[in-house]
Amino acid sequence: MTGPTTAVGQDARRLKLDTLVRLRWLAVMGQCLAVTVVHFGLGYRLPFGLCIALIGAAALINLWLRVRRPASYRLSPDVATSLLAFDVIQLAGLLYLTGGIQNPFAILFLAPVLISATALPPERTVGLGVLAVGCATVLVLAHHKLPWVEGHTLELPFAYVLGIWSAILLGIVFTGAFAYRVSEEARQLSRALAATELVLAREQHLSQLDGLAAAAAHELGTPLATIALVARELDNDMPAGSPAKEDLRLLREQVERCRDILAKLTSLHDDEGGGFLETITVSHLVEDLVMPQRSFELEIGVDCAGEGPEPFCRRSPGLLYGLGNLVDNGVDFAAARLDIAARWSPDQVSIEIRDDGPGFAPDILLRVGEPYVTTRGREGAAAGGDGEVGSGLGLGLFIAKTLIERSGGQLVLLNAEPPSSGARARIVWPRPLFEAGTEAITKTSSARDLSESEFVPISST
Repeated sequence: MTGPTTAVGQDARRLKLDTLVRLRWLAVMGQCLAVTVVHFGLGYRLPFGLCIALIGAAALINLWLRVRRPASYRLSPDVATSLLAFDVIQLAGLLYLTGGIQNPFAILFLAPVLISATALPPERTVGLGVLAVGCATVLVLAHHKLPWVEGHTLELPFAYVLGIWSAILLGIVFTGAFAYRVSEEARQLSRALAATELVLAREQHLSQLDGLAAAAAHELGTPLATIALVARELDNDMPAGSPAKEDLRLLREQVERCRDILAKLTSLHDDEGGGFLETITVSHLVEDLVMPQRSFELEIGVDCAGEGPEPFCRRSPGLLYGLGNLVDNGVDFAAARLDIAARWSPDQVSIEIRDDGPGFAPDILLRVGEPYVTTRGREGAAAGGDGEVGSGLGLGLFIAKTLIERSGGQLVLLNAEPPSSGARARIVWPRPLFEAGTEAITKTSSARDLSESEFVPISST
């Protein structure tokens, strides 16, 4: 349970790009409105051009982020911290031009720290808080005059300015700590619910498997016993040296082997490790994904290669479903060929699924992977042959993306570069996360095989 819940917790600390961009657009519009009203509406003199230049810098960064990354992209802590630090410095620049800490809008220093407290690690929040307090301290000592009525100058007492600085300091500390505590409790609850969901799902699958195994053992037990009895009687009736006697002995051994297999199936709930049945190589994983699609009239290419020994992973139902969903989508929209390439190195493992279909519709490519978003246009639906617009690519792809990210992988969806056509789905795992848990399974399986070798007879065949 450590791997999936840890992945969920790490993802919960990644700030969504669309959320941050929307908040920053709100800040840009508010700053423009405030500067415009003060300069033109109230007639207060201020360096309007410099203020607009600072606001424009924030707007340009927002536009660059929107073009470079999809809306569903989650920012790394480093990038999110850098953007919020820029917001603090940009706000400090505006306040420097418009009265420093005496400006009532100095309270907005709390906003970047509050956002950081809800979505970033605590050390990043502390760093942004120190930056905001440092900027506020500088603005106490150095700033342009506060815009005021022509011919008059408003000078606030230093003690009052110091009180404003203290209020900003206490506000940053209190709101940051409070927001962090509330968001951390929400994250802990989310991780607990995710862990509970996985445990319940595993128990449900095990219960279903136990019932099927018990039913199979019950139904197959009687015919196997009959076969064993008939084989033994035939063996006893055969004269010594008969060629059929060796075949009957082999038949009886195979019947006993079937009985042993059924006995293991009925005791799967006692099997903690699962042995080799729960581990699989990358090439076998890809073959499992391709096998159900071989019956379609579609050329499927498989290419598995890498540096060093081939990595193993756990045979996770969530991972198999997520990857299988991507393969199904590729088959649905491919024109004539689907390619699956697996690569590995000492540091990472990757699987790429490529089709030669129409690709993703440009208008929703930035939002692909979000729930209730159809990822292909009318051309893709026609290629799929179902007649619906983007059918099968709404919640299915969102669930697949979520399951893959729970396994520690990152999914990137894009279109092929011209003149090629089609969609590309690339999943990359850090190798330690991809192989998480396989070493313990291998050791458990080896220990179990060693102990069972003392009791299970070795076939002479």
